[in-house]
Amino acid sequence: MNKLLIAAIAGTLATTSVFVSADAFAATATDASKAKTTAKRPAPARRLIKRSPKAEAAAAAKVDPIPEGAVKWSCKDGNAFYLKGDMKRDAIVTVNWAKKDYKLPRQDTTTGADRFHDSASGMDLVVIPTKAMLFSDKDSSRLADECMTPEMAAGGAAPTQSNALIKNAE
Repeated sequence: MNKLLIAAIAGTLATTSVFVSADAFAATATDASKAKTTAKRPAPARRLIKRSPKAEAAAAAKVDPIPEGAVKWSCKDGNAFYLKGDMKRDAIVTVNWAKKDYKLPRQDTTTGADRFHDSASGMDLVVIPTKAMLFSDKDSSRLADECMTPEMAAGGAAPTQSNALIKNAE
């Protein structure tokens, strides 16, 4: 009977160790796979492969120059953009922001503000008589606020369509 009891205990211990080791192995395998997917390589402090002068020239060529005849709008926080076009009559104006040109078509508003919005690029320019604001629909942020031309900073009104209509009515 002692031999039977010893055999039963040995069998129980053997099966328990098989289950425990299988669970431990599965847990280590999933932890290792998680560690592999979350580990990222740090960014190099400097470029390992130098860009060729031709590649640097191509990157510089992608920058849009400031349009000729554009007016600089200086904004709060040191931001600025350039606007080309007559806001009083043009249906599309060109805004140069962050070294890129954006063609913004006029949108109808009920408030009297001039709004130029391009849904493809997500750029939105709103001009009221005292200031202009530039928004981005892509990340729902205000890119520039309290923007003014030099004439507006000197006390003049914004060159908006509503201001031109008021002057014509008088």
